[in-house]
Amino acid sequence: MKFLTTLAALCLATTALADGHLPDLEGREVVVVTENAYPPLQFVEPGTGNAIGWEYDAMAEIAERINITVVYENTSWDAMIPAVSEAQYDLGMTGITIRDDRKEKVDFSDSYMTSEMVMLVRGDEERFADAASFAADAELLMAAQPGTTPFYVGVYEVLDGDETNPRIIKFETFGAGVAALRSGDVDLVLTDGTAGNGYVAASDGALKIVGDKLGTEDFGFIFPKGSDLVAPINAAIADMQKDGTIDALNTKWFLDYKLGG
Repeated sequence: MKFLTTLAALCLATTALADGHLPDLEGREVVVVTENAYPPLQFVEPGTGNAIGWEYDAMAEIAERINITVVYENTSWDAMIPAVSEAQYDLGMTGITIRDDRKEKVDFSDSYMTSEMVMLVRGDEERFADAASFAADAELLMAAQPGTTPFYVGVYEVLDGDETNPRIIKFETFGAGVAALRSGDVDLVLTDGTAGNGYVAASDGALKIVGDKLGTEDFGFIFPKGSDLVAPINAAIADMQKDGTIDALNTKWFLDYKLGG
């Protein structure tokens, strides 16, 4: 079934380009930068060392549909938005939430995914079950990447609005925060529901999600201000939403694929 789904998506992509209803960029090279630290959107697969994920598959589809040649580079989350804003790369992808403050530095594509923030905890966690009970226990710690949406949700919707709160333990990557959660060094990781559900499904009961969803976020690709790639990539995203390719990718990466398995 997975093979047939992928084959159907590839056929749709080829047809889209062939019938001329999408822009043809004539094989133009596009340098895409990512972090490879946010499964299942993009990550290095354990055991193979291959960089894979939802965003890689989506970008391959886009490349087919608008006829671009993608070259991948890697950088840290902290460096990504500044680097793209300075046109060091043509496009950035790493589950980037579309926000007005970021729009001052970069242009965004249309949203390719909407997700809600959830509380990821260890499977045997019984000390708290929602944001209020976490906040009430001063001994509990949360992992977060500075500058990310989970960091700000943790600061302003879970804790006291103080970005220097010592209960927020800062990590350079999302994966490092999850590892700290599993080892007991922290007690909570905030993440969008799609990534959180992927981790839970792969954890054999070691992780679970508690409490209500804490907010909604839209993900988009980022570009240097004024980039002429925004319109054709938006056209490809719309085409993929219309023909069911986005839904097929969601099924593949958030239901079928098991992290670490």
